[in-house]
Amino acid sequence: MAISRPYPTRPGAASGPAGPADGPALRHAHWWQRPWVRYGALTALLSLSGLVILGLVREQTGTEGFLVGLGLAVLPVPLLVAAFRWLERVAPGPWRNLVFAFAWGACAAALMAIVANSFATRWIATETADPSRADTLGATVIAPVVEESAKAAAVLLVFLFRRRDFTGILDGVVIAGVTATGFAFTENILYLGTAFGTDQLTGGSGVSSVTAATFFVRVVMSPFAHPLFTVLTGIGFGMAALAARRRRPVRVLLPLGGLLLAMGMHALWNTSSALGEYGFFAVYAAFMVPSFGLLTWLVVWTRQRELRTVREELPAYVRAGWLTPAQPYALGSMRARRIARRYARRHGGRTAARAVAQYGAYATSLAFLRHRGRRGRVGADFVVREHELLREMWHRRSTARPALEYAARATAPPAPPWPVHGPYRMPEARGGYGPYGAVGPGRPGRPASGVRAEPVPLLKRRTGSPDVGGRRQDCRGCGCEGAGRETGRGRNLRR
Repeated sequence: MAISRPYPTRPGAASGPAGPADGPALRHAHWWQRPWVRYGALTALLSLSGLVILGLVREQTGTEGFLVGLGLAVLPVPLLVAAFRWLERVAPGPWRNLVFAFAWGACAAALMAIVANSFATRWIATETADPSRADTLGATVIAPVVEESAKAAAVLLVFLFRRRDFTGILDGVVIAGVTATGFAFTENILYLGTAFGTDQLTGGSGVSSVTAATFFVRVVMSPFAHPLFTVLTGIGFGMAALAARRRRPVRVLLPLGGLLLAMGMHALWNTSSALGEYGFFAVYAAFMVPSFGLLTWLVVWTRQRELRTVREELPAYVRAGWLTPAQPYALGSMRARRIARRYARRHGGRTAARAVAQYGAYATSLAFLRHRGRRGRVGADFVVREHELLREMWHRRSTARPALEYAARATAPPAPPWPVHGPYRMPEARGGYGPYGAVGPGRPGRPASGVRAEPVPLLKRRTGSPDVGGRRQDCRGCGCEGAGRETGRGRNLRR
């Protein structure tokens, strides 16, 4: 059952966040439930795992091999992280989630994989007295199960403990992809360092060396292999995040299904190395490349659908007086967002550009929240979360609104796709559209000749602060359904 309101309360009448109500719960929380205790324990765990994995890899490759492997393995990391970061530009999550995901993949997941794979392979070799078969089973059966489970643990932790940052498929794709990028980084150090050690013993050098062949296969041909496997797990968690809360079996089965698909694809990829040179290229061309293309199309399509959701959900806040009519159009276009950030940076510096970016992120989260609320996929804290997002947007409105309105006018067709109150026209070519109205060339704040000194009024209104309760807020003239209400009481006053 949908729980979102048809029209959000106007500015000043939104129910306040449950700050005081949350106080006793925090004061009576046990010491191990405090955030700094959790962050400290997690940091200690990842640091310890990093030191142990560093020692293990250095022991197997040697110091010189470790340094060579590190230098070569780091090359694809910035490109992969930037690609996943680009995917979530619609609703960017906090950097700490990405840092945790990469650190977990590079340290904790890699350590669990090395220990578990070695133990399982030795146990099979001891029981079967066939070391070659043990290596084959370890690569095709044990490694996919262990490695994908270890990487999936990072996605599960973010899904459980950073639930507000995990709202859809793209969030799962990004967290899973960055985790797998960290895992592949450590694994590549091991393989490339070992290959360099082999070349030192055999005298190999140049393009015919083992190091060059390993670099070509792992870094040039298949840097996306591990991210491709784990992204399937992330898609499962993302679909679970979109499922209704009452459908608990579905929310459990979807991540498990994604994990099983990731294990299967990983097993097929490892099996291809045992099929000879032509078998490897056959699997690569017939299966890996099409799968990569299909998943790329899926995540790009999901990104466009999220932008469409922003354009469809935010007009409700226009009718309530929180946004101007042009803002949903600007916030639903990545090109308009870039123009708005550049405009804000030109007129207000980096601080203003950061405020516009944050305003867009909060507005996108608000649109997603309302979209889930209309489908009954949110909890009882819907109103509190809605107010928190609106409050954050309100604090940045003076900087973000002029920039977004300028971007909307710069990217809109001749007939604007939003309701216009009053004349619609672009600023004159020789002037700009500054935070305080149309400005002359090179003279911020000074009206250009023949141009109005104030922005074209898209929504005439006068509103108060959303944090003030129990006082009447003047919202006359905007036409919203909340006009004339008294905050904190919910009564209509005579206009």
